[in-house]
Amino acid sequence: MTPRELPLTRDRLLRRSTPTHGIIDSVHHLHQLWIRIASSLWFVPLVLVFGAIALALALILIDVSIGTDWVRENSLIFGVGAAGARGMLSAIAASMMTVASLSFSLTITTLATASSQYTSRLIRNFMRDRLNQFVLGYFVGLFAYCLIVLRTVLSRDEGDFVPPLAVFGGLVLALASIGVLIFFIHHIARSIQVSTILSSVTAETLTAVGHLFPDELGAPISAYDTAAVAPPPNATAWHPVLAERFGYVQSLNSPGLLAIAREFDCIIRMTADIGEFVTPAGTLCEIGLASLPDGESHARIRALFEIDSTRTIEQDAAFGIRQIVDIALKALSPGVNDTTTAVMCVHHLGVILEALGDRDIPDRLRTEDGVVRVLASGRSFDALAGQCLDQIRRCSTGNPAVMCALLNAVSAAGRRTSDPARRRTLSRHVGSIASLAQASLSWDEDLGPVRSLASRTAEELDAPVPYHAQARLVRPADRV
Repeated sequence: MTPRELPLTRDRLLRRSTPTHGIIDSVHHLHQLWIRIASSLWFVPLVLVFGAIALALALILIDVSIGTDWVRENSLIFGVGAAGARGMLSAIAASMMTVASLSFSLTITTLATASSQYTSRLIRNFMRDRLNQFVLGYFVGLFAYCLIVLRTVLSRDEGDFVPPLAVFGGLVLALASIGVLIFFIHHIARSIQVSTILSSVTAETLTAVGHLFPDELGAPISAYDTAAVAPPPNATAWHPVLAERFGYVQSLNSPGLLAIAREFDCIIRMTADIGEFVTPAGTLCEIGLASLPDGESHARIRALFEIDSTRTIEQDAAFGIRQIVDIALKALSPGVNDTTTAVMCVHHLGVILEALGDRDIPDRLRTEDGVVRVLASGRSFDALAGQCLDQIRRCSTGNPAVMCALLNAVSAAGRRTSDPARRRTLSRHVGSIASLAQASLSWDEDLGPVRSLASRTAEELDAPVPYHAQARLVRPADRV
């Protein structure tokens, strides 16, 4: 079967029904903008500040509309004079700024601790922590609430008006802030624990894996040699599209790229993958056309790539793997030598590798109506498994505990995959770990368990496909 006769999978059929690329571009850019805003430390606090101001104005308007005569009947709860209201609101406002400063200091200290002890790539995770954002916004918002209510309190010579509901609301919010502060301190102490960090990063990575590779692996699809795919008959050369800026490729508007390839009746070959760093002279992709496209076409294609100074995990599952691997490498460094943390990292990487084992990672050829339009550059299972295992294996010299953890992770992934190529990839990693153990472990007490586990794992991978993995197989016709 030639590349132009590739069958349409469910994913390709969905691409055929997508709306115009102009709408897709707008939605994609709005989604990326929302990701950046949600990852900031200012958005949620600012929303809470405006919410607190709106609450203060609403309670003040209610007080104006219903009057203050009813306060005499509930004087013990709401009966506070202008001087008392001003004193209480001033004390709350001053204390809230102090507590907000303390919360901000604790957050910065946590960021510094996580960066130095684990990896600097975790800073973004702490910044986008919704609880941290909420606590900062709560205290600053209460400060703004008190200022709004304070300016409406009038003494007798100024008009004698005290908004009882608004003042009482400030008291209730101040009492609630005690619980918020206690819970925030608990959350900060818990968030710097390595188990919490690894669980959070693993959950985000699994979400990204489920989003990028939503289907379980069915009957294997034949691998096509993308290097042998030629441009359409009217193409005589590949024309590069330069990045013209530097940074990491955060995301790609794939439907938009497919729409442009259909519009020009050409093949677009991606050269920059998600998560890769590009320079202004670097190539994002290449267009297979007979004549050089105009500058406007290059700008349209360039706009489909989101490039920024940092990587994000939403379309880059490998970034989550990178964070966990960095923590493991720091733990295995001679200055730290924390085997337990490294083993915990391997355990969580095993969960990710197991999830990748039965996922349908799309092939590089992207077609529409049976015609090849895009040659993608996405990561294969082989590459993702190497990112999970290779660097940690190289740094685990002389450490049988980490080697055994790696073998257990490979074994778990092997039980979840039925694809022969993937099982061969895992077998190769087992052989590498066994060779390293043979070369670096001199004591039989250390070498014996690793050798035994490696032998048992290799036998499992060489054996027929497990029953529970066979149950995941479906016929090719069922996948369309």
